[in-house]
Amino acid sequence: MSDAPVLDPLSGDTRDRLRGASTATLATVLWTRGFRNRVLRSTHRLRPGGPPMVGVARTLRYVAARADLDTLERWKTEENPQRRIADEIEPGQVLAIEAREDRSCGTMGGMLIARMQVRGAAGVVSDGPFRDGPFIAALEMPSYANGMNANTNLVAHHPEDLDRTITCGGVMVRPGDAIVGDDEGVIVIPRHLVDEVAEIAAAKEREEAWIERRILAGAPVEGSYPMDAATRAAYEAESSGSGGSGGSGA
Repeated sequence: MSDAPVLDPLSGDTRDRLRGASTATLATVLWTRGFRNRVLRSTHRLRPGGPPMVGVARTLRYVAARADLDTLERWKTEENPQRRIADEIEPGQVLAIEAREDRSCGTMGGMLIARMQVRGAAGVVSDGPFRDGPFIAALEMPSYANGMNANTNLVAHHPEDLDRTITCGGVMVRPGDAIVGDDEGVIVIPRHLVDEVAEIAAAKEREEAWIERRILAGAPVEGSYPMDAATRAAYEAESSGSGGSGGSGA
């Protein structure tokens, strides 16, 4: 069995369903299947608003810096994984960075992330800060980090390798997993579950948008959420397949 990651793009249907699902709804769907910790901690969108982030994970792993390895001259080399990924990432892919949640310096700067946007990357997420944060926040491509820090990554990080299993924000990320981000946070979906999770989440969003409208119109929570038999019958009778923003409820 090959250890090579499966980086095939998500299907169009799955991608569209994930775009319409909140991270809260996706977290609930995964929770019902026994996955208790798939939301990255302490990681936020640099500029709230705009389209969701949906893509296939590429991974960059940092380890602690070492003085003889982490020099400006070595950073410039073609072999540097941090520089390589900016020119290798493909459309529809999201770069996830493991930086040990270290806040002492940036984990990537504006030039490399701008290059990723030009190459069609779907987003970037780090469990450390970004350097050039205001510039990165202004880009069209979604970006998530635990803050901003002007220090170069050479202060604390050595870019060890690409496309290995990492821990980002307390969550295991394997290359090829699906990554979804919205204004609430970022969630990682194991690749073998993503089609199923996306389909269930899309149906859940439609149901919960209907329930939200019902509650806002004056219905009590009891019988509405979760739906009892009568409410379920009313939903099925009225449902036209159109949804709303939805949410996880719980």
